[in-house]
Amino acid sequence: MASSCKTMQKIQGHPCFGGNHHKNGRMHLAVAPKCNIKCGYCTRRHDCANESRPGVTSRLLSPAEAIVRVREVMASPITGPIIKVIGIAGPGDPLFNEETFETFRMVGEEFPHLMKCMSTNGLLLPEKMHLLKEIDLHSLTVTLNALDPGVGAKIYSHVFYHGTKLTGEEGAAQLIANQLEGIRQAAELGFAIKINTVVIPGVNDNEIPAISRKVKELGAFVMNIMPLIPQADFAHIEPPSPEKLEELRKNNEKVIGQFKHCRQCRADAVGLIGQDLQLAPAAQEVTAASPPTEQLFVHRD
Repeated sequence: MASSCKTMQKIQGHPCFGGNHHKNGRMHLAVAPKCNIKCGYCTRRHDCANESRPGVTSRLLSPAEAIVRVREVMASPITGPIIKVIGIAGPGDPLFNEETFETFRMVGEEFPHLMKCMSTNGLLLPEKMHLLKEIDLHSLTVTLNALDPGVGAKIYSHVFYHGTKLTGEEGAAQLIANQLEGIRQAAELGFAIKINTVVIPGVNDNEIPAISRKVKELGAFVMNIMPLIPQADFAHIEPPSPEKLEELRKNNEKVIGQFKHCRQCRADAVGLIGQDLQLAPAAQEVTAASPPTEQLFVHRD
């Protein structure tokens, strides 16, 4: 397991792990469409260019299109100097899509200096760990919302695992067991690990202290306590107030460091946290006649 000092050195420059998010940016590549669990708070049915939430992308990319887009972004005088991290966070689960690994291999060959980062639900984490080591993954985010399968069953309507649909506590128990084992293995390999936990009032808010203690014990570096975005099955639930979130973060930072700058990014986010850019309409299609790099981006409002 990596020491805290080594981990601190490792995450320098990564805006989502405590690296200066005011000057260091990240680029998410939306190459992973398929997902293997159904979270009650997740919906990917529509997209708005000015909407920022996980699971949203304006356009899915193939690995070949993704590497072209990375070249464009890195060549731009606007984004090239600030991008430090290439991440894959969806819109499905990266580990459930071979395109994830193909894309990371291509990025590693052309841009070995860029950190590779992945966000996953963790269901396939133990069995895919050898591939993460092979692609030289830098940092890993695992969304862990419950330790009690009874609570997990209220959050996940089903889990697809090795061709079988698992529901209720059975599905939640399988997911949670794989998440915890995956976090343990990732820590042993020295990955920098962040835990995302979505606070769903009345469902899992009482689980937060136990989650923070467990993931710290397993070797996670930092925790990101995130507010519910009311939608899908949880559209009727009021999200936690900023005061409640701050209270949770303050209480749990005694156990594990807290990341407080999260903006619950889109699957195609590019730029600084909170100051995302997007490809201008003329650049949405990758062609031989792509416009100059300074024309590729427009600000998201």
